Amino acid sequence: MTTVSSSNSPLFTSLQMGDLNLSNRLVMAPLTRNRAEGNVPGDLNTLYYTQRASAGLLITEASQISASALGYPSTPGIHSAEQIAGWKKITDAVHAQGGLIFIQLWHVGRISHPSMLPDNALPVAPSAICPQGEAITYDGMQPFVTPRALDLGEIPGLIENYVSATKNAQAAGFDGVEIHAANGYLLDEFLRDETNKRTDTYGGGVENRMRLLDEVVTAVKNAWSSDRVGVRISPENQFNDIRDSQPQSTFNAVVDMLSKHDLAYLHVLEGDMLGGERNVDYAELKRRFAGLYMANNGYTQASAEAALKQGNADMVAFGQLFIANPDLPERFARDASLNEPDQSTFYGGDAKGYTDYPSLEEEKKRA
Repeated sequence: MTTVSSSNSPLFTSLQMGDLNLSNRLVMAPLTRNRAEGNVPGDLNTLYYTQRASAGLLITEASQISASALGYPSTPGIHSAEQIAGWKKITDAVHAQGGLIFIQLWHVGRISHPSMLPDNALPVAPSAICPQGEAITYDGMQPFVTPRALDLGEIPGLIENYVSATKNAQAAGFDGVEIHAANGYLLDEFLRDETNKRTDTYGGGVENRMRLLDEVVTAVKNAWSSDRVGVRISPENQFNDIRDSQPQSTFNAVVDMLSKHDLAYLHVLEGDMLGGERNVDYAELKRRFAGLYMANNGYTQASAEAALKQGNADMVAFGQLFIANPDLPERFARDASLNEPDQSTFYGGDAKGYTDYPSLEEEKKRA
């Protein structure tokens, strides 16, 4: 792996994260690409992650914790022996290049469709509220259905799915796990008051709405260790038809709770991916979190460097830029031109728009 450095940029200072040392502060964000045939990561996925191993940290695409957590075609899981074996090839290849890699643990909640789930079951959610929009299925776009509200008695089993996925991640050679509590999926559905209308101990005030996330984090860190666990949140993102009436106060409380867990990091999608609004005070969230803060959403090299210099982030996650530029750290370090991402190839397909973006070294060979 090419070692990149830039004496002028805080992006290229190392960062200690528990007992792991990140060589730089550029993180590859979790990016769903729908290229895991049969929900099992394969050789093409191995090449994709290995190409990007110069990131200070790779976070994998969201990966379902059970067959019942599935929401999209050809997304990888971390709940079967075949999936563990597939991921082991990826982690071995990334480590051989000197990289670090966490897997993002995912339950989509209501953002699924019976045709995607075992026995054509209804998707589950905190409350039986149908999202607007359509589900992406193997049979094309289908209207979302009204989910089934989780019974209290099902919560322990759900938490155990996160524990099992965490143990599987260890067996697959990952360096840690990121709990996906963002973007309108199950844990986020519990956090926000528009989707959580429960009247039991998991609904009502924010203390109850964040109870499930608190219990999941506790169980996961007990299965591994707290410094190998990150959490992703998205306080005002409306993706997947989700909102909260008081995002600042809700997520102040969520961050206070997460801060007590001594996590590897807090990963925050800042603002709304859809409309671009940014009304939450993210500096306040960072101030409340007693640990490493990872900023995400639309950052450029300049804005990322500014965030680091101003103390508004400890590391910055990049999405589309890493899709199109497998050697993004080197391009930033050399102030080189960037490949443009082809949005038509983001989801599904083959190597085109996935592993065929050239590195600087490849561009030189072609010249």
